[in-house]
Amino acid sequence: MTKTKNIYLNGLINLAQTRLGTKIVYKTDEFFAPASRILNPTPPIFKEGVFDKHGKWMDGWETRRKRGPGHDYLILKLGKPGRIKKVDIDTSFFNGNQPNKVSLQACISKQNLPNKKTKWTTILNKKKMKPNSHHFFGISNKSIFTHIKLNIFPDGGVARLRIFGELVVEKLKNTEINLTSVFNGAAPIACNNEHFGKAENILAPGRGINMGDGWETRRSRGKNFDWLIIKCATAAKVNKIQIDTHHFKGNYPDQCSIQASLVKGKPSAKKIITMSKKWKQLLNKVKLKAHKKHNFRNKLIKKNKINYIRINIFPDGGISRIRLLGKVN
Repeated sequence: MTKTKNIYLNGLINLAQTRLGTKIVYKTDEFFAPASRILNPTPPIFKEGVFDKHGKWMDGWETRRKRGPGHDYLILKLGKPGRIKKVDIDTSFFNGNQPNKVSLQACISKQNLPNKKTKWTTILNKKKMKPNSHHFFGISNKSIFTHIKLNIFPDGGVARLRIFGELVVEKLKNTEINLTSVFNGAAPIACNNEHFGKAENILAPGRGINMGDGWETRRSRGKNFDWLIIKCATAAKVNKIQIDTHHFKGNYPDQCSIQASLVKGKPSAKKIITMSKKWKQLLNKVKLKAHKKHNFRNKLIKKNKINYIRINIFPDGGISRIRLLGKVN
C-alpha cells in the first residue's frame, strides 16, 4: 500500500494569482525578463541555450545590472484584498543573478497604482537571498492589504512570488452562491496528495484551462484512496453538487464521495482531518466519467447547514472543479 504524507494547507491560498485578478501595475525595470512572469501559476523552468535579443531567456522577472544608486522594485495589485500569512520568494534557476537581498511592503489603496502620498508598511524586512532556492517567510502583520511592493537590492532576478493568505470577501445573504468558490471565501484545509495539480485549483472560477488547472494526485498503486478537505465560504444548506472532470480523460477518478459537517470554532487542520473521517455523507459513492460535468441534488443532508466538506476520490486521479450551490440566509 502506497503511503502519502498529509499536506496541511490551513485555509491559505496564493493571493498572487492572475486568475483572481492580481496584476503587476508598476516595475522599475524588466530588461532581461518581464515582471509578469513572476505571477505565472506553473513552476519555473529553464531553457538550456535559449537567448533573446536582451540575453539569456529566464523564467521570471529580471532587471539589468544597476550602475547607479537605488534599487529595483515592482508593485502588484491583488485581485481582492487579503490578509497575508506567508510568502515564498523563489529564485529557481537564478544562480549568480539573484538579488542580494529583498524586502516586502504593503498598503491599502483604492487606486490601481498607489500615488506618492501612499503610506507603505514594511511586512518583511530585508532578507538575504540564496541562488536557485525557495525562501519561505511568515508574515506577522494581520492588516488587510490591496497592494504589495517587492523590493530587490540592488537588482537581479526572481522566478516566482507566492503570497499565501486569506481573501477578504463580502458576505452575501438571502442568495444562492457557490460555497466552494475561492471568490466567495472557500479555501483548502488539507489533502493527502497534490502531486500533479494543486488543491486550490479545484476552487477556481470558470472551467479549467487544461489538465494542469485542477487537483490531481499521483497514481496510488495501492488499496488506499485520496481526499481533500475544503472550508466552505460560509455555513449554508446545500442544494446542488457539481463534480467537473474537464480535461481529465485517462486519469479521472473511477468514483468519488463527499462527506460534510458543520464545524464550530477554529480547530487545527490536524484535528479536522481526524474529525472528517466520521462526517456524514453528503454524496454517496458515485461513478465518474471522463471530461464531464456531473450534477447531483443533495438528498442526504437537506435540513442542516454545513461549512466543511471532504471529497474522497477512488482510487486516485484528477478533478477540475467542485461546486456546491447553497442558499445563505
